[in-house]
Amino acid sequence: MTDSASKLRQDLRAAGLSSAIIDAAWPAWWSDAAASSTSAQVELRLSLARNLGIAPKALIGEKVDFVWHDRARFKHLKASETSELGALDSFGTSMAGSLIQAARDGPGLVGLSAANLRSILLTESSAVDLPSLITACWALGVPVAHLKIWPLDRKAMHAMVASRDDRHAILLVRETSFLSPMAFTLAHEIGHIALGHVRSDELLVDAEDPGAAVEDDEEERAADRYALEVLLGEPDPDIRLNLDTFNHAMLAEAVKRQGPEMGIDPGALALAVGYRQNAWPVAMAALKLIQTEPAPVSDLVNAVARSQLSFESLGSDNASFVKRILGFDDE
Repeated sequence: MTDSASKLRQDLRAAGLSSAIIDAAWPAWWSDAAASSTSAQVELRLSLARNLGIAPKALIGEKVDFVWHDRARFKHLKASETSELGALDSFGTSMAGSLIQAARDGPGLVGLSAANLRSILLTESSAVDLPSLITACWALGVPVAHLKIWPLDRKAMHAMVASRDDRHAILLVRETSFLSPMAFTLAHEIGHIALGHVRSDELLVDAEDPGAAVEDDEEERAADRYALEVLLGEPDPDIRLNLDTFNHAMLAEAVKRQGPEMGIDPGALALAVGYRQNAWPVAMAALKLIQTEPAPVSDLVNAVARSQLSFESLGSDNASFVKRILGFDDE
């Protein structure tokens, strides 16, 4: 690698970006031979700027400056993480913009009540679950994707919602092997959009698991209530077992029997019982008996994204970048 390319990588790392995200953003056509071409040098910097949300002038000798800095609102963020906000803000907004550009438009989610969304989903499914939520988002013009590569050295976020050009995209971050916890996360992010919490050209980042956080933020409480109403039919459900003590096997059996009768996904019902009766570890153990073949949920999320995104609508370098971020290494 040439000295100028090495220096450019060092500058990007110094700005807080991870080596993995720099590798993903680096165009495949770049070579030592290309380094001798002034036009190739310029195109390299423009390509990196588009993918990472960086001002192009920052890549020609000036300090790295993130285009979308100060557009994000971070929920549950620790003060020690603030030095990384610029990188995360610009990457998230840039990535969301690419997904929106490559996805079909639709009526969106803004103003859609939880009751109406649940009613729509139950016309096609016996219960509201992660696959039905993903399908609804894409049908309404809201792309949903799981980030396989993260812009920072440590993956400290759960999900992000971004607004670009009056449209929205949902970026999921934290991996799990069970569908139900991710269904709550997605329903929570849908709630942020539907309730108007994400303003124009803004990024909203949930740093903690929405299902586990203790909320002192009215927007977060409202998004939680929205998610619960979509998944369970009520914004403040009081769902309990009629037993003082129970184990994970008893809980799994009960929710598998009762969930379908109530139009509720058994996994979502187990999590609701675990939360209400302060038995979260029991609920998580019950998921292993409800979903007997755990698998990375990101694979399901991105399989749908792969089928829905029109990569030809993006420039070749940007399309390659998005594919790498989503783990489409075979393309």
